[in-house]
Amino acid sequence: FYYSTRVYLAVADLGWSKPTLIQEKVIPLALDGKDLLARARTGSGKTASYGIPVIQRILASKQNVREQDVRALIVVPTKELGHQVQIMMRQLTAYCSRDIRVADISSKVDLSTQRPILMEKPDVVVGTPSRVLAHLNAQNLVLRSSLEMLVVDEADLIFSFGFESDLKNLLCHLPNIYQSFLMSATFNEDVQTLKELLLHNPVILKLQGSQLPDSSQLQQYSIKCEEEDKFLLVYTLLKLCLVKGKTLLFVGTVDRCYRLKLFLEQFGIPACVLNSELPVQSRCHIIAQFNQGFYDYIIATDEQSLTETAAEPQTTAGKEKKKTQKKGGKAKDKEYGVSRGVDFQNVANVINFDFPKTVESYIHRVGRTARADNPGTALSFVSHTELGLLSEVEEALTGDETNSPLKPYEFKMEQIEGFRYRCRDAMRSVTKQAVKEARLKEIKQELLNSEKLKTYFEDNPRDLQLLRHDKDLHPAVVKPHLKNVPEYLSKCRILYERYPNQNFPLRYFSSL
Repeated sequence: FYYSTRVYLAVADLGWSKPTLIQEKVIPLALDGKDLLARARTGSGKTASYGIPVIQRILASKQNVREQDVRALIVVPTKELGHQVQIMMRQLTAYCSRDIRVADISSKVDLSTQRPILMEKPDVVVGTPSRVLAHLNAQNLVLRSSLEMLVVDEADLIFSFGFESDLKNLLCHLPNIYQSFLMSATFNEDVQTLKELLLHNPVILKLQGSQLPDSSQLQQYSIKCEEEDKFLLVYTLLKLCLVKGKTLLFVGTVDRCYRLKLFLEQFGIPACVLNSELPVQSRCHIIAQFNQGFYDYIIATDEQSLTETAAEPQTTAGKEKKKTQKKGGKAKDKEYGVSRGVDFQNVANVINFDFPKTVESYIHRVGRTARADNPGTALSFVSHTELGLLSEVEEALTGDETNSPLKPYEFKMEQIEGFRYRCRDAMRSVTKQAVKEARLKEIKQELLNSEKLKTYFEDNPRDLQLLRHDKDLHPAVVKPHLKNVPEYLSKCRILYERYPNQNFPLRYFSSL
């Protein structure tokens, strides 16, 4: 690659010795001025593949024209992704930060707060379609005369998050000629529509036919179990340390997040909840601390439930529901997404506590692990009502291959029956009222941390590191005896000692 020495030094600082496949293919074409539509699986290095050409072109432009202007716009579907794109761009511009400024306007603060940032005309602006359009309409941002590059990251999510009209209106504010990149993990009808809207004679790259790593890097398992067995299994896996490393647990709804968190609290297992109702600063802080190793477990939903909320028709009943929601609590953030884009680092395992509703959702959940060259494990709990969804996923992942990469994980359930009474005892304490109280309590706590303490933490950044998000909420009655595993059950730990390299060695329970 032929790019500035300053970019090369930044890449070296990141420890990248060689480009990934998408970087190897995209960067030369992008530097050659081509419009691009690129598909590659999650964790393949898509952000750097467009970030490096954007930086290089801006540096080249500034050699000829010294006037400060917004030259690149990066559109993302979620605030979390916007925040992480900004971090990556700042890492890549570490040696040219005086020449290239990057601004993230994804956060939903008052427009007047971000106006001074945009008045300085940062070279790169990152934002969701709705925020960018709002600033364009307020004339805080002018792109018609200066924009040279447009990037749409996670393009297959833009329309599903309800941004179709915002994006189409945004295009009216752009110049007639600019270079465009569409980056996506999947190709669907929405991506095809965006291609026709944004690209001119594009180069189309369909890299890595399999949207997930192969079985040598990513091991995928499914376990057929009903509701009570799901809680029994997750307790066994976590309490006996059969799952090693950082783990993401995906559930179907926010209420299910808190139900699982309160259940695990009964056994002294701390976990964070990534809730779309929490302030964006709190969500980004949780992700940052998880990446730094503060927590081992995060419980989250993916974008699917939020998509349904965003797409709900505005009937009279829907409007009434919205009014009730405003009175009763904080509304969900439609610009929130966990299973996509967000760069969870060094995730060893993904557990689908509730099986995802679509093939795409499965791919993007499981894609949080086995990123780059790291190994990973995915374990899906499947109830009888979800068997049809499992079949769809297996069919999509198998493709032309003979065997499905998603293997059944078989073991004798009776070998862990000794834990069942403890699980039932804990589940009785986690009532609907307890879940509701936990949800409200955490929202109040995080709003306090986010707003009232914001100035304090700016002055005392070290104290922010001490702010933890996995503390017990305790709205359910906690029974102290559940936190310890009785001696007659603890022989299961022998399995962990006997098979230290196995992530889920439950299949050896039959040897007890």
